[in-house]
Amino acid sequence: MSWRPQYRSSKFRNVYGKVASREHCFDGVPITKNVHDNHFCAVNASFLAIVTESAGGGSFLVIPIEQTGRIEPNYPKVCGHQGNVLDIKWNPFIENIIASCSEDTSVRIWEIPEGGLKRNMTEAVLELYGHSRRVGLVEWHPTTNNILFSAGYDYKVGPFQPNPCRGSLSTTDGGAGTAMGAAVLQEASCKNHRVNRVVFLGSTKRLLTTGVSRWNTRQIALWDQEDLTMPLIEEEIDGLSGLLFPFYDADTHMLYLAGKGDGNIRYYEIGSEKPYLSYLMEFRSPAPQKGLGVMPKYGLDVSACEVFRFYKLITLKGLIEPISMIVPRRSETYQEDIYPMTPGTEPALTPDEWLSGVNRDPILISLKEGYKKTSRIVFKAPVKAKRSVLVNGIDLLENVPPRTENELLRMFFRQQDEIRRLKEELSQKDIQVRQLHLTLKNLRNNPKNN
Repeated sequence: MSWRPQYRSSKFRNVYGKVASREHCFDGVPITKNVHDNHFCAVNASFLAIVTESAGGGSFLVIPIEQTGRIEPNYPKVCGHQGNVLDIKWNPFIENIIASCSEDTSVRIWEIPEGGLKRNMTEAVLELYGHSRRVGLVEWHPTTNNILFSAGYDYKVGPFQPNPCRGSLSTTDGGAGTAMGAAVLQEASCKNHRVNRVVFLGSTKRLLTTGVSRWNTRQIALWDQEDLTMPLIEEEIDGLSGLLFPFYDADTHMLYLAGKGDGNIRYYEIGSEKPYLSYLMEFRSPAPQKGLGVMPKYGLDVSACEVFRFYKLITLKGLIEPISMIVPRRSETYQEDIYPMTPGTEPALTPDEWLSGVNRDPILISLKEGYKKTSRIVFKAPVKAKRSVLVNGIDLLENVPPRTENELLRMFFRQQDEIRRLKEELSQKDIQVRQLHLTLKNLRNNPKNN
């Protein structure tokens, strides 16, 4: 019997990465230099949010997704945290609501005005406190609205239920009747693989972890969700030290691996049979990545057969670079085989249903006609009493101190113009007062008035 090589047929074998042109990138962004293991970036179909370098507190930019090109140094920021911002996430059901967490132990929810920011935003619609140490991760529930998870360095992971009606915070302890139990179901104890990141592989009932082996080489491992005693497969990647971030696309069953500080992105296809993990190709770039944001499926360009889009943070250049993963097709018609029904922007559950233990799959939509967001959900922020701290007639809470040299110069020149205007106004008032004194004196000295 003659030997024949085993070739695996795949519609995603030739997927390639396409970098956007310079005019479609975001340039001049002061990306944070924080070494926390996170992406510092969040994307949806309307806005791009990036954590920025700042002094005296944490801040992040929110830029309309179509506003590409160079970003001005004095562009308005969200700057209400007292510590460095460590993570940001958009609400999957309300496109202008974003959550952030910080070293100041707080989680805050912000409402971005339509069209983006026109001035610095310092007041959050909700401030959530439940951690005693810095908070490193926030995540919205994928099928339930107004359920937010956070993880802190106090070894606490908890769901928050922001209550806009009362302006308060509800926390879930997780008992026998809740959707999140307090007990640990399983615990993996594989000594050959130290886990750094984990991702659920959709409906396959498997998990994929990234980490390091006992020889400190970067490694990935595939696990059965029902049995974590030993991984199904282990595969070494390379000997670099950067953290590997996994991204899974449940629609195409593709797995993307991007290392922090690397310039490349590897991608695989997940199968239901052995060997389970099939290497496809690798996108290469000389510029190292600080983090990566991912565009939701309803924001992709289906006419170009785009199946995934990254937003790559390049700290050295202050650049945000979109990278489109494209399936090469000759036909210009809609490709149904690569665009199955995908989760949309309507929640499948209410918070009360989820807290009572109900689970439902996400509501799916089709991208065939070019999806447009039709979500009817509105985030009603609680009415807050206006606070003010007056010093010499100036409200310190309304007047945010400058954070950069350019902001300081702009404020200085604005104050000089204001002082000049007030001096001219004072001079005019002084002339009017003298004229009134003279008129009064003439009236008193007029003999007809005696």
